[in-house]
Amino acid sequence: MKTMQLVLALLFSQMTIAVHAQTPKPLRVGVIGLVHDHVNWILNRAKANDIEIVGIVEPNRALVQRYAKKPGFDVNLVYSTIEEMVEKTKPEAVTAFNSIYDHLSTVEYCAPRGIHVMVEKPLAANWKHAQRMIELAQKYQIQLLTNFETTWYGSNAKAYELIHQDNRIGPIRKMVFHHGHPGPIEIGCSAEFLAFLTDPVLNGGGALTDFGCYGANLATWLLKGETPKSVFCSLRHIKPNLYPKVDDEATIVLEYANTQVIIQASWNWPYGRKDLEIYGQNGIIECLNGKDMLVGPKLEDRGKPLVAEALPPGLNDPFAYLEGVIRGRIKIQSFDLSALDNNRIVVQILEAAKHSAATGKVVEWGKFFGKKGN
Repeated sequence: MKTMQLVLALLFSQMTIAVHAQTPKPLRVGVIGLVHDHVNWILNRAKANDIEIVGIVEPNRALVQRYAKKPGFDVNLVYSTIEEMVEKTKPEAVTAFNSIYDHLSTVEYCAPRGIHVMVEKPLAANWKHAQRMIELAQKYQIQLLTNFETTWYGSNAKAYELIHQDNRIGPIRKMVFHHGHPGPIEIGCSAEFLAFLTDPVLNGGGALTDFGCYGANLATWLLKGETPKSVFCSLRHIKPNLYPKVDDEATIVLEYANTQVIIQASWNWPYGRKDLEIYGQNGIIECLNGKDMLVGPKLEDRGKPLVAEALPPGLNDPFAYLEGVIRGRIKIQSFDLSALDNNRIVVQILEAAKHSAATGKVVEWGKFFGKKGN
């Protein structure tokens, strides 16, 4: 009996060691900036074993003290500079919640040190910045991901499946994207967020940058990396008293070989919305929000609802996804929603849209970006 107990104890201890050996340590993550209100996404995230926030960079002490009043916020993790945070905490990756303009400096510091980077949408404030960031990511072989809220919508994933796997509506002929809200001031964004969100340099534009990027990202994914042949954009200042420096209304028209895409990005919607319409040769798909859809071959079928399943664990959250990519469990395809190839095109679309709005002319993609489109 004692011999059997010893054997069982030995086997159990070996199994325990094997399990621990196979369980990866949490990904060590640094948070760069508290000025982007989306930072609450990672700070308020439920505790999990996939990531560990090891440091936060924020030089604004008043802002830090404001966050210090929130439950669970550890001021001991806060550093004034990225240099100090990296030296003291040795992160494997960082998530950038600073201004869009500052995404470049984040990558310039992290890439040579082999630190992976996830930025909030869009990738960069302008095409020049994006080119430099891409160059650095490729040279130092780091992951450079872009996070969009809509990446984690089950409805968008279901639409992709219906189109490309089930051939539910035939070839895509038109897509219309509606993204935005009543305005960042109107919905109560923080003063620090507004300071760069309403700055044409730090944000790269107003509603055009803030919400035009969603449609550009989703269209590039749904069209499997196809680039438009032309870009036309109209910008408006409907509320110049509130947003004197940047547009608050943007309409972008993208013409592809066999598809037209219309992106309506606005700080003038009466409510927040992130919805889309996809018109195929044989039917339509509408994604009303993250889960509710309408799918049908005919107009009268649009009233038949479909509720999309939530994405599975690891693919339904930006930080779990970041950990999975860096650990090698998730293999990114070229034009996935977070992928660098996709988000290169997103910044190009926004850059062409700004040029079109400034000149009042249609931008020919090949001429504007060169024959290869980049």
